[in-house]
Amino acid sequence: MPWNNLPKLHLCGKALHPIIQGGMGVGISAHRLAGTVARHGAIGTIASIDLRRHHPDLMAQTERCRDQVKIEQANLVALDREIKAAKVIADGNGLIAVNTMRAVTQYTDYVRQACRSGADAIVMGAGLPLDLPDLTADWPHVALIPILSNSRGVALLLKKWQRRRRLPDAIVIEHPGYAGGHLGAAQLDEFQAPQFNFSNVLQEIFQIFDEAGIERKQIPIILAGGIHSHEQICQLLALGASAVQIGTPFAVTEEGDAHLTFKKVLAEARPEDIVTFMSVAGLWARAVLTPWLKNYLQREDKLRASATPERGRCTLAWDCLIQCGLRDGNPNAGQFCIDQQLAAALKGDLSKGLFFRGSEPLPFGSAIRPVHELLEYFLTGIRPVQI
Repeated sequence: MPWNNLPKLHLCGKALHPIIQGGMGVGISAHRLAGTVARHGAIGTIASIDLRRHHPDLMAQTERCRDQVKIEQANLVALDREIKAAKVIADGNGLIAVNTMRAVTQYTDYVRQACRSGADAIVMGAGLPLDLPDLTADWPHVALIPILSNSRGVALLLKKWQRRRRLPDAIVIEHPGYAGGHLGAAQLDEFQAPQFNFSNVLQEIFQIFDEAGIERKQIPIILAGGIHSHEQICQLLALGASAVQIGTPFAVTEEGDAHLTFKKVLAEARPEDIVTFMSVAGLWARAVLTPWLKNYLQREDKLRASATPERGRCTLAWDCLIQCGLRDGNPNAGQFCIDQQLAAALKGDLSKGLFFRGSEPLPFGSAIRPVHELLEYFLTGIRPVQI
């Protein structure tokens, strides 16, 4: 697309629009969304978790299954299909990334499958991906992009990776005060702490680069969380960022892979409808206060008070998270099945669904528009004639 108003992001030998569509699971960003974003010259991201839910044949084999190995294999097959389908849509343009979570038990398999299936990049969050260079050693052409929240994490990761003679190809810095889904702050009162301020983090990271002898543009810094306007993007690039990562606005596009009801819930949410709560992995999370979440939060204190390691309530046979409040009976974490609730949201089920969402307004309000219009607005400031 001939949108040349902003500097390009240089990655994997390509000059790209400085926009990464964030990975959103379960199944919210799959092949259709990621492929469409890439086709227009940006980076589209497939969320790797539980993609079998987009494939009726795989769900027929595993929906009532309690065989962990069979479920995990079905998800790897689904990931392979989604990457290849996204690459077809992209038609050689942009990049296809796969988002993996360090906090899930199957993350090593997801990383290796993504590389085998032809992903251009691995984006990893929900924990420090210190072993990512080792996992991808056989695929040196695949870009490695960790998601962190502050300069301290960057310093630690660089120190560990340099011992393996590998540097990140880019780093995403996500602000916990605005992002959707799981958040990178330990306490609620830390969300607006100076350590997460984009301008502060950028300067601290550039100082770390200088001290390590790394050129500032050698590792592009990508900012994420609450970005919803062309003006914001211009300001962040002027601070020294190389690109931005954006999630919720892409989730509600016409090409988004979730049910229309899911998109409407996110698009029509008012500020007072967006809440922060403790998720099952012991991480804070941000979502829309749907009937399910409201009901859960009303019962949360009682559920957590009765949780003990001897009374884990999980009824599934496979371990989706390394740590899970429900399965492990951990009273310091949430007491629900995040996979089941996110899967319900994918289908637009308000009575059971958990609808992750960022805190900020959407560029086009409650309108659901195609990806190309959203990208055009982010890159040029030009809005659709009719919204």
